[in-house]
Amino acid sequence: MSGHKLRGRYQIVQQLGSGGGFGATYIACDTDRPGNPKCLVKQLKPRINDPNTLQIAQRLFKQEAEIQEELGNHDQIPRLLAYFEENQEFYLVQEYIEGHDLRQELPPLANRLTEAETIKLLTEILEVLAFVHRQKVIHRDIKPANIMRRSDGKIVLIDFGAVKKVRGLEVNQQGQTVTVAIGTLGYMPSEQAAGEPQFSSDVYAVGVIGIQALTGIYPDPSQGSKLPRDPQTGEIIWRDQVQVSPELADILDRMVRYHFSGRYQSAESVLEALQRISDKKTTKPQRWKWLFPLGIVAVLASVVVGFGSRLWSGNKQEKFIPYENTEYQIKIKYPESWQLQIKDIYVAGVTELATIISPKQNDTDRFQEKVNIDIEEYSGTLAESKQLFINEIKNTLPDAQIINTSSTTLAFKQANQIIYIGKDGDLELKNLQVWTLKGNKAYVITYTAAIDDYEQFINTANQMINSFEIH
Repeated sequence: MSGHKLRGRYQIVQQLGSGGGFGATYIACDTDRPGNPKCLVKQLKPRINDPNTLQIAQRLFKQEAEIQEELGNHDQIPRLLAYFEENQEFYLVQEYIEGHDLRQELPPLANRLTEAETIKLLTEILEVLAFVHRQKVIHRDIKPANIMRRSDGKIVLIDFGAVKKVRGLEVNQQGQTVTVAIGTLGYMPSEQAAGEPQFSSDVYAVGVIGIQALTGIYPDPSQGSKLPRDPQTGEIIWRDQVQVSPELADILDRMVRYHFSGRYQSAESVLEALQRISDKKTTKPQRWKWLFPLGIVAVLASVVVGFGSRLWSGNKQEKFIPYENTEYQIKIKYPESWQLQIKDIYVAGVTELATIISPKQNDTDRFQEKVNIDIEEYSGTLAESKQLFINEIKNTLPDAQIINTSSTTLAFKQANQIIYIGKDGDLELKNLQVWTLKGNKAYVITYTAAIDDYEQFINTANQMINSFEIH
C-alpha cells in the first residue's frame, strides 16, 4: 500500500499495524489540503470470504464510522474525515493525533505516579469518557495504548473499535458466524468477557489504569506480572502494594468491583467522587457551611412530620399497628384491618421481606391493594439508582408506562420515587415505588393498586410509607 493514493487524495505513507487479518492501519497524507497534513487510514480487510461474515463486518465498519462522526465533534476525540469503498475494500479516514500514548507515562517506562498525579490522570480520562457515555456509546477497549497524550498536553481517546468490532467475528468449523468478546485482557471485566458490556465496563478499565499507575504492576499477565485477585470474591488485591489515602483507594476499589452492579455506573459519577477528594484537600471546614444545611434538614423534617400527621388525622377510624424486623432493623406501621404476610425470601440480591394486603372490598374485587417491602443489595449512589430502577421496571413489565419520577424522603433520608402503570394479565395496575439507601442496601416500598382504586388507598399507603423507620 505504500505510495498508493486512495480516492485520488489520501496517499499512504506508512503502515502502523494490522488487525489480525481483519484490517490494517496506515498513516497517509491528504494531498487535497494545504501542507498535505497527515491522517489515519483504517482498512477493512477480512481474511475470510464467507459472505455472511463479510456483510456483518461491513455493517459494523459503517456503524463505527457513524459513531466516529458523532463523537468527533469533541476536541479530544479524533474527527472522522472520510468513509468510502474503493475496489471492493472499505476505508475509514480519521484525524491523525500527534503525540504519544499512555504506555510511555505509566510504569515501568516511567516512575510510579503519585496520588495527586493519578487523580489528575483519572480526571483527564474520565472527562472525555463522560462525553462518550452521554452519547450512549461504550468504548469497550479502554487501555493505555488507546489513550493519547496530544502534543498540547491534552488527553485524546482513540480507537473506538472499528476494526476491533469486526475482529469480534469469527467463523466456526460449521461455517457459522459467531461473536467473541472484545477488549484487552487485564482491562476487560467479566461481563464484557461474556459479551455483555456495560457503561461501568469502561469505568472498570479506567480504574485498572489508576491502580497500574500507583503500583507499577501490569494487569495483563502476558506482560510478566499480574495484579492478584481474591479467589473467593474475584476482587483485585492491590492496596498492600502502595501507600495511598483511604479515600482514593475506596474510589478505585469501587471502580474495579468484580460485579458491575457494585461499580460506579458512569464516568460522571467517578468524577464527582474524585472532585470531593480534591475539595477536601483544598478547602478548610467552616462552621457556617454546615449550620445552614442543618437548618434546611430541620425545616424539611418538620414539614414531613406535619404532612404525616395530617394524613394520620384524616384516617382516625383505622388503627395502625407496628411490624418490626430486628434482623434487618426496620419498622413500619400498617392498618390493623390489612393482612401482614412475612416472606423473608432472598433471590438474586433481593430480599422480599413482607407484603401488607388490604381487605377484600366485595365479591367482585379483582385485586387487593398491597404494599411490598424489599431490601436490595446496592452500592451505587441514589442518583445512579433512579435509572437502574426504571430499567428494572421495564425489564419486568415491558409495557410499563413511567408516569412520574421525583425526589422525596423515606425514613428521614433522601429518597427517590417512581409512579408507573403496568398490566397483570388484563388488569391495569398503578404503582408507587419509593426507595432510599443505607450502607450497601436499597430499602424499597412499593404500593400497588388497580388503577381505578389507586387514589382511594393512596393516603393509607402514604401513612405506611411515612411511618417507615431504618435503625
